[in-house]
Amino acid sequence: MPYLIGENMVVGYGGADILHGCSIAVEEGEIAVIVGPNGAGKSTAMKAIFGMLDLKSGEVKINGEDITSISVFERVKKGMAFVPQSNNVFTSLTVEENLEMGAFLRDDNVSDTISEVFDLFPILKEKRNQEAGELSGGQRQQVAVGRALMTKPKVLMLDEPTAGVSPIIMDELFDKIIDVSKTGISILMVEQNAKQALNIADKGFVLTQGINKFTDTGKSLLNNPEVRKSFLGG
Repeated sequence: MPYLIGENMVVGYGGADILHGCSIAVEEGEIAVIVGPNGAGKSTAMKAIFGMLDLKSGEVKINGEDITSISVFERVKKGMAFVPQSNNVFTSLTVEENLEMGAFLRDDNVSDTISEVFDLFPILKEKRNQEAGELSGGQRQQVAVGRALMTKPKVLMLDEPTAGVSPIIMDELFDKIIDVSKTGISILMVEQNAKQALNIADKGFVLTQGINKFTDTGKSLLNNPEVRKSFLGG
């Protein structure tokens, strides 16, 4: 059974449904990627799983427990962390203060976790006293991911982590995401750079118009002629 699953999700804004019975899942310690064209419902699926949007029908389970009706706050306590695409750092706070803010739910000593984040992202250690607003886009993304890791999550959800960064930085961020997954954390991410994302994915979900078009291993999707033609530019 998957560690985290959003099953048969129907979600809409106002009258129109965006998701029409879509299912997304991630196993423990795996990387699962959601790809598809603009307007396919990728970010909507992510937000629905995290509890930012209500389901009209369907359910969300973590480790077998139904969490469909609990709040975002309660989901974080259950081990979920979410990094939105934008406005994901406190620009006027230092790197280290950002990380401390990420630990708001914890009442234990967080210094060990900060050290672990600095081990994962050495550039953040170097810039620990610098304001996050002064960092490059790629460095800010590392702060955002580092802050999410401060809750010691079991599942890390990333909404377009490489949006707006150069190809070199994108490759670096994907390497860091692999490093995070090697610590045993499940990763579920939405990504526009489909080819590169599927390359590191254990599991891939291709969405179109709010439904599952293809679900397979990242490698199989990359080698699927129809997926390549329709979604990966040939």
